[in-house]
Amino acid sequence: MKDSRALLREAGLRPKKSFGQNFLVGEHVARAIATACVPDEEVGRARVVELGAGVGALTALLVERAAHTVAIERDRELVPVLRDALAPAIAEGRLEVVEGDAQSADLPLGDAPPRVLCGNLPYQITGQLLRRAVENASRLERAVFMVQLEVAERLTAAPSTKDYGALTVFVRAVFDVDRVMTVSRGNFHPPPDVTSAVVRLRALRPPRAEETPTFRALVRGAFEARRKTLRNAWSGVGPRDRIEAAANAAGVSLDARGETLDVDAYARVARALVEDALGKAE
Repeated sequence: MKDSRALLREAGLRPKKSFGQNFLVGEHVARAIATACVPDEEVGRARVVELGAGVGALTALLVERAAHTVAIERDRELVPVLRDALAPAIAEGRLEVVEGDAQSADLPLGDAPPRVLCGNLPYQITGQLLRRAVENASRLERAVFMVQLEVAERLTAAPSTKDYGALTVFVRAVFDVDRVMTVSRGNFHPPPDVTSAVVRLRALRPPRAEETPTFRALVRGAFEARRKTLRNAWSGVGPRDRIEAAANAAGVSLDARGETLDVDAYARVARALVEDALGKAE
């Protein structure tokens, strides 16, 4: 397949800043992502949904490895370029190209594993797309994303470090996360202003925590007031006596700060609060 820059030139198109378009041109990076999406033991079996397919630099490699690929692309000017470049795969039924917004389009992951979500994420909507992955974790085996290096560091951060935060907890409640590789700016057209990284999110069965309203309130409360002790940060989550009882049951000190708790600790406090509420309801 032709280089992304050549395909854009032939179509008379340029990257759109408004869409946050930085097209992947580093073939070795694209191959590493494709392999992370569909490891050798799953070649010919996996179903992959790609968010933001662009002109198909990654899509073409996914088609080689997956049983079926769905490529979602928002830019209506790129969709015909993508369809033309990968016409044989479409004709064979191995690729479907969908014009749609990755933030809201249906994710046709199917029912049979292995199911994979992937993409070179526009950096301004990375948070929203990670949210989509979290919401669909029960339907996925893995997600593989190109993100800003800073985001990768947050996703893989340990408790009590500066990068550890609410995003870390919410994503790692349902995924194990590892960094596949760091990607320099020269692997994109045009080069972004930041260094990037490829992260792999492996869905947990069962998840570490169920993302209930109580769990969300505990995590958000802790990190919105991360300099406060949990005793103060959680004051708006519920009555003080209930918070104290739940923290004691979970083995969590309210004199600690939220950044010191791992995901399991948040999950234990949330479960204790829910169990207490159910007990009182009875």
